[in-house]
Amino acid sequence: MHLIRIGGIALNQTPLDWNGNRDRILAAIDAAREQKIGILCLPELCLSGYGCDDMFHSPGVLRTAQQVLEEIVPATGGLIVAVGLPVRYESGVYDAVALLVDGGIAGVVAKQHLAGDGIHYEPRWFKPWPRGRRGSLTIGARQVPLGDLRFDCGGVRIGFEICEDAWAPDRTGAGLAARGVDVLLNPSASHFAFGKDEIRRRFVQEGSRACGVAYVYANLLGNEAGRAIYDGGVFIAADGRMVAGGRRFSFADRSVVAAVIDIDAVRLSQTRLSLQPRLEPDSGECVAVAFAPAAVDPTEGIGAIDARDAWEHGDHAKEEEFTRAVSLGLFDSLRKSGLRGFVVSASGGADSSAVACLVAIAVHLGARELSAAGAAARLGVPRPAGDDSVRALVGKVLTCVYQSTANSGPVTLSAARGLADALGATFHEFDVEPMVTAYTAAVARAIGHPLDWTRDDLALQNIQARARSPGIWMLANVIGALLLSTSNRSEAAVGYATMDGDTSGGIAPIAGIDKAFLRRWLVWMERHGPTGLAPIPALAAVNAQAPTAELRPAGSGQTDEGDLMPYDVLDAIERCAIRDKQLPVEVWQRIRLVFPDHDPRQLAAWTERFFTLWSRNQWKRERYAPSYHLDDENLDPKTWCRFPILSGGFARELADLRAAAAVR
Repeated sequence: MHLIRIGGIALNQTPLDWNGNRDRILAAIDAAREQKIGILCLPELCLSGYGCDDMFHSPGVLRTAQQVLEEIVPATGGLIVAVGLPVRYESGVYDAVALLVDGGIAGVVAKQHLAGDGIHYEPRWFKPWPRGRRGSLTIGARQVPLGDLRFDCGGVRIGFEICEDAWAPDRTGAGLAARGVDVLLNPSASHFAFGKDEIRRRFVQEGSRACGVAYVYANLLGNEAGRAIYDGGVFIAADGRMVAGGRRFSFADRSVVAAVIDIDAVRLSQTRLSLQPRLEPDSGECVAVAFAPAAVDPTEGIGAIDARDAWEHGDHAKEEEFTRAVSLGLFDSLRKSGLRGFVVSASGGADSSAVACLVAIAVHLGARELSAAGAAARLGVPRPAGDDSVRALVGKVLTCVYQSTANSGPVTLSAARGLADALGATFHEFDVEPMVTAYTAAVARAIGHPLDWTRDDLALQNIQARARSPGIWMLANVIGALLLSTSNRSEAAVGYATMDGDTSGGIAPIAGIDKAFLRRWLVWMERHGPTGLAPIPALAAVNAQAPTAELRPAGSGQTDEGDLMPYDVLDAIERCAIRDKQLPVEVWQRIRLVFPDHDPRQLAAWTERFFTLWSRNQWKRERYAPSYHLDDENLDPKTWCRFPILSGGFARELADLRAAAAVR
């Protein structure tokens, strides 16, 4: 037996936070040394941060990355450590990883496959490294090999698949397997999306089996740059078996996973593969280093470890993932922005209640892992005191404000106040009716006649939403907090939101999730809640209401679905039209099968309404506050779904729909 301990560490990094990123990498190296890890994989671009965007083109950024790498190198004595960073070579910039061995730089490997779909824009900043090409790079006084390399560290052979390299059809590991690699390291920056973790687990296991290697995968952790959330998974597999797996959504700076693997067993599995070894003469692609990872005493064992939480296997995995992803995103947004809290315009309805709950849950989950004092220190707020210190911390972080107009009712006020009290949030009530009256009177004087609901319905609704924005922004400024927007994805699709009113805010935490799911989630929060935390019974007052903007006079019976269509129909149309790129007639044909109880002509009318409102309201989606990317159905034009602001509005296609519905 030839036993060695290998490991991966997920890191919560920040773009261009050179000293912070360096210090977290150094702390990770210390943690690896404490756990006697011989080969350590850190995440992709962890030195600079993955989300540097166009700053990857800055010569100064690339120089600084190499300078900081040199500051890290001396700390790697006695270890083998993979550190991701951007490098310039000839006329291109490359997404690369440096293998640091026993206080030196053995070489730098560049990524061969770039992610350019959906949320990813890597081809904008990087060039793909050509397979088989090699060069050299000057780092300080060192000349180090660069390119398509593998490493022989005292007889243990190491290769790399850098994130997308493993997702590509011709994954890089296949060629490395033919060259006899024992350990594949995968430094990744793989953003969270619902259900994506299982896909990662499968390609790690399959990579270890098909390539006959021990495989280490290390992802980023947390809200790194503002929109993408990284769940921080670390996996270790060998011979097609998952040897170790780490927890996700940690609120700590790092998450460590280690395992003991048998190099002899790895090589035995290689000999059984049908893969043809590459036997050509040495071309310099193998960098030999005399240093070898420390051997492990056989008595320590090679037991399998799966540190995933129980909720990962439960019936409500999506609800749990949503809760933990957005909570971690909010926690990191607050601490990395340097602000002292969040403000929510609490209407007593579903959207604002969900946002308030997610802020409170972020505090509870952070305190559960770090302690209330530790969470307060990371958030930069005063340390809470008292028997219920977590509740006190929620009160410091979360402020809810109910802003009433003449059309507001006691039900929503009671729901908003009751939820804020249940969460422990600070609560205020503003009466904005005088501002609404003043604006309405000013416009009436300007146009020479009074406004009325028959003629000016939309304007009279919007002024109420807009009148709520200045005061709550002012409160946020006074207390050093950030206003959160409460818009959801379903309403973003059709523009059912008042610009500079309910869209006001610096972050839109739920703009990536549809209203139908959000309502189910609120019921789940009322009755069950995330594993380890109590449910929130006060949500019963929210869930009992039909969603309403509450902007028309009470006698109108206004509801959101009455203004639009049933949310489950809206969400189904949106997925067909936007995710699947179907045209109106095709969408109508699909949803007729999904909703057979609705009249086909009514479904056609709702389909037409969706396409008309979608086309008309792209300018609103362009102006929404940054949202968290939660799945591959996001409508955010800055990260996923682009559509022209000016278009023909599907006029021809909607005429075809009307004709088809008439025939039906």
